[in-house]
Parts: sequence; C-alpha cells; structure tokens
Amino acid sequence: MHLLSRAVLGVGLVAGLSGTAMAASPTNGLGQAWPNAPDVSTNPNFHVYVFDFGGVRYIQVNDANGNVLGSVGSAGGIFLTLPMGRYANLVDTPSQPAALPATTQPAAAPKPVYNDGTTAIMATPLSNGAMQLRAADACGDPVTCNIKVQ
Repeated sequence: MHLLSRAVLGVGLVAGLSGTAMAASPTNGLGQAWPNAPDVSTNPNFHVYVFDFGGVRYIQVNDANGNVLGSVGSAGGIFLTLPMGRYANLVDTPSQPAALPATTQPAAAPKPVYNDGTTAIMATPLSNGAMQLRAADACGDPVTCNIKVQ
C-alpha cells in the first residue's frame, strides 16, 4: 500500500510539473535560481519557494546565491524528493531517507528554513561542504493536522 501511494504521488508530481511548466502563471519557475514567487524562507541564509499545483505542494530550497539545493513534493503527508538541485541526493524525507556518505558528518546543528504548519524543512551543513535537507511533517499528528476548521 505504501508503494502504491508513492507511485500515485509520483504520477501526480510528474503531471504537476508538466502542467506547471506550461501554465502562464506568475508563480512559474520551479527549478530556477530566482523564480517569480515569494521567498518564504524562515532563515536569511536560504531562499524557499513554494508552488501549489494539482493538490501537490512543491517546495524548493535555494542557497543565498540562488543555487537550487533541493526540492520536495508533498501531498497528504506523503513526501517525494524531486530530482533537481545540487544536493538532490541528500534530501531526506520520511518516505525517501537519504544516506550520508560514510565519511561525512554534520558540521553544525540543523537550521530551520521552512515551516508552513504542515511541512517543515531543516538544512544541515555537512563536513564535506554539502548541505542535507530534511523534510518532515510539521504537525506530528496527521489526524489533527488534516482537520480543517470552517
């Protein structure tokens, strides 16, 4: 069942990416250094851009110079690492854990870069100069998080 939900999210992400690329919205730009979207980072050393399309939230993290570090798609508590950014192979999610190389260690404590109340992203500088991004459910209780008050 878990594999099926990842496959469905993957199809949705691919459809969302192709639709996002074709739409003429001022918030296009997923994968760009300086997309036409608001910077919603909680950390001045990073830029975070959010794109919502087809029920999927795409979150892109750039460094201070605009270099894309990594990106995730999130829908219904399921995360999928997108294959973009300098450190796409180091993006860690609950459904796609990233393994650090054996000789690499965290060089500093994780820093929060994004939190919308549903999804949180932390950035951890590594001893080899790379950056690991960790995306997770910000709520901790999916039942409570999915309740919407009218």
